[in-house]
Amino acid sequence: MAKSGLASRLYRGEAGLDIIGRRKLWFAVAGTLILLALLSFGLRGFHLGIEFAGGNSFQIPASVGTMEQTEAKVKTALATAGDGANVVTTQKVGGTGGDFYEVRTTQLDTEQANAVKVEIAEEFGIDPTAISGNQVSEAWGSQVTSRAMLGLVIFIALVMVYLILRFEWRMAVAAVSSLIMNLILTAGVYSLVGFEVTPSTVIGFLTILGFALYDVVVVFDKVQENTRGITANNNQTYGEAANLAINQSLMRSLNTSVVALLPVGGLLFIGAGLLGAGTLKDLGLVLFVGMAVAFLTSILLATPLLVLLKNYEPRIQAHNKRVLARRGALARGEVTPKGASGSVEAADEPVDPESAALAGAAPKVGARPAGKRSTGARGSRPPGGGNRPGGGKRR
Repeated sequence: MAKSGLASRLYRGEAGLDIIGRRKLWFAVAGTLILLALLSFGLRGFHLGIEFAGGNSFQIPASVGTMEQTEAKVKTALATAGDGANVVTTQKVGGTGGDFYEVRTTQLDTEQANAVKVEIAEEFGIDPTAISGNQVSEAWGSQVTSRAMLGLVIFIALVMVYLILRFEWRMAVAAVSSLIMNLILTAGVYSLVGFEVTPSTVIGFLTILGFALYDVVVVFDKVQENTRGITANNNQTYGEAANLAINQSLMRSLNTSVVALLPVGGLLFIGAGLLGAGTLKDLGLVLFVGMAVAFLTSILLATPLLVLLKNYEPRIQAHNKRVLARRGALARGEVTPKGASGSVEAADEPVDPESAALAGAAPKVGARPAGKRSTGARGSRPPGGGNRPGGGKRR
């Protein structure tokens, strides 16, 4: 019979991937990625939108020309405002009254904003009332940021309480660590790409936390099932049982992630990329990167970190030592594995060297003797033929 492919073995949980055994590699990769993300925060920073940095926005009808022409004429109009005013971003947005260009600029006061609007209208030869403008103060962005951080702290605290009640504190620490790792890596990608940080970005970050938590809980639930009562036998270490749980739940997590990433990928690559819906790209990027990283961190970081923490527990340490000691004794022939001898006593009993040498020749329980049978004696029949006619002594 041909060997099963990797996909079918993954579905059956029989892939045998050694995730826990390579945990030092995953920790090293995670540390490197975190370092790169932190470097990106320091060197590139984030491109804050006017909601956070403060500024003005002007909505100009798309019928005036191309987006490049619009941006060039707005820059000319801003030159009259002085104080180093410049264009931050320009994007095409669809509305109920038709398409328009949204041009975001640095902070302008009310008098400057009105002067720029009149100048833009003259540049395009349209009525100034056709151009609408908005002004956002930096204080509003600071308020949004502080509330987002408060929401993040409350969410993590509630997650910790839930996981401690549902599992244990070590699982809670491992899960929250993977959530924080997820946020850092997603923010790092966002910083490298240079997308504008908007309120939609903040909403996206809070959304991926829930998805990442779901992924971790799925894996940890299987780990708890496999390790329940593990110290009662000496067959598996805690890390081996956790690795088996990863293999058994890997396909489920993968299917969930792929199904979630398909619509988000459509939002990012088709909506923002092909159709030019610029307001979707910030939310789409955060969700796509965050969900992909959540799958990886739940498998490669959360569970290996849990095993690392559990291996410091004295009860698990003693259990792991018993398992390894038993395997060493089996390898040296100091104990008899279950079913390897004809004894009906409990397995793993110590034996003397001579008995161990003859253990391979000992018959199994219920097996026929290997020696030569005596003539006339078959099974349990007595010599002389038993009740066979003519076999007994005639009287």
